[in-house]
Amino acid sequence: MRAVAEFADQVALRVKAGDGGHGCASIHREKFKPLGGPDGGNGGRGGDVILEVDQGTATLLDFHRRPVRRAGNGKQGSGSHRNGADGADLVVHVPDGTVVKSSDGEVVADLVGVGTRFVAAQGGRGGLGNAALASPRRKAPGFALRGEPGAERSLMLELKTVADAGLVGFPNAGKSSLIAAMSAARPKIGAYPFTTLTPHLGVVEAGQTQFVVADVPGLIPGASQGKGLGLDFLRHVERCAVLVHVLDCAAGPSGEPGRDPVADLEVIESELDAYEAATGASLSDRPRVIALNKIDVPAAREVAEQAAAVFGRRGVPAYQVSAAAHEGLRELAYAVGNVVAAARAAAPPPEPTRQVIRPAPAGGPEFEVVREGENTFIVRGEKPRRWIQQTDFTNEEAVGYLADRLARIGIEEALAEAGATADAEVVIGEGPDAVVFDWDPDVPAGSQHGFGPRGTDRRLAR
Repeated sequence: MRAVAEFADQVALRVKAGDGGHGCASIHREKFKPLGGPDGGNGGRGGDVILEVDQGTATLLDFHRRPVRRAGNGKQGSGSHRNGADGADLVVHVPDGTVVKSSDGEVVADLVGVGTRFVAAQGGRGGLGNAALASPRRKAPGFALRGEPGAERSLMLELKTVADAGLVGFPNAGKSSLIAAMSAARPKIGAYPFTTLTPHLGVVEAGQTQFVVADVPGLIPGASQGKGLGLDFLRHVERCAVLVHVLDCAAGPSGEPGRDPVADLEVIESELDAYEAATGASLSDRPRVIALNKIDVPAAREVAEQAAAVFGRRGVPAYQVSAAAHEGLRELAYAVGNVVAAARAAAPPPEPTRQVIRPAPAGGPEFEVVREGENTFIVRGEKPRRWIQQTDFTNEEAVGYLADRLARIGIEEALAEAGATADAEVVIGEGPDAVVFDWDPDVPAGSQHGFGPRGTDRRLAR
């Protein structure tokens, strides 16, 4: 049987919103009412894919198993003015502290606080039915608009633990024992390095202050270059208000040459500096508290007293503790709690917990015309792109309606100014969805020129 990981804090996710339903082209038919008029309903909106912070979700492991998430499609409209049903939104639960990045690494959302939401992919608009397209000049349209496809995106999800204090230190320094002694957390504890393979959280009370402590897996020299487990989990200290250095005072007396608390602190600080330089994370300004651990060992107590004197001269608060004997833990908890309380008091007021973040709307001009080669012209813009997607090219009247819409926003004038001549190749859209037209400036624009039998357009017959 293959072992399955129990924790994941970085995953790739592909989201696909629902497509909008097509509009319906229908004519009301009833006895003794031969000219009942258009009654085609609109298509339903496609469902959104929404990421929401859930209190009961602690890992991104489920996204390793199912890396693709899809929302429901909108339903097609039908006759008798019946609109299609909207597609169901897909709400995907993520842990508190999840950072959402685009495929190129840009941060698009930082989800902190239970209930915070982010619309990762918006559903496509439903197409209008011919009843909604009717106008005084086009009283009985013989076509309907197609639904727009839903957005599709590739995202990276990265979990950064939301904790007030982060315990950092060498492997086997006693971080897991310390968090177990100070809180109700029960991490795995073993007498060998790298016992802790995943971050653990514990809640600590110090008087009126209650704060969350994170036990970050052990760091070793070179962690910022990928050695050991440190690089994978250093991101979990980025949100901490205070860093607690857990230093093993028994490492040197137990026979590990070159190990003493002062040297260990310098190694860990250099790794934090290297990580900060590589990622841009702000760690150097975080307050530090030092926990000189394992003073229940007689030789280690002497080492702790000497190290406390060194740190005292440097102005860094150091506390001699024993997780095994529960000695000095109260003083350490109150010291960390005071720093956390001060950080909370200085922080700006929190934003509302329920926050919906949507992609910014497209700005700038409605379209642009770019000349490529001798007689090819590319039309780019949000409106032309959407209108192409809405058009049923098997219906001449729908194609004529598209031509009228394009002419109404000034594309024909822009083509002429760009130097387009008769039979110029005009490309609207990009990629596989692009549509190519042969431009004929002599064909008149405007719906009054193209009326014919339902579903046809005289201009296309030319």
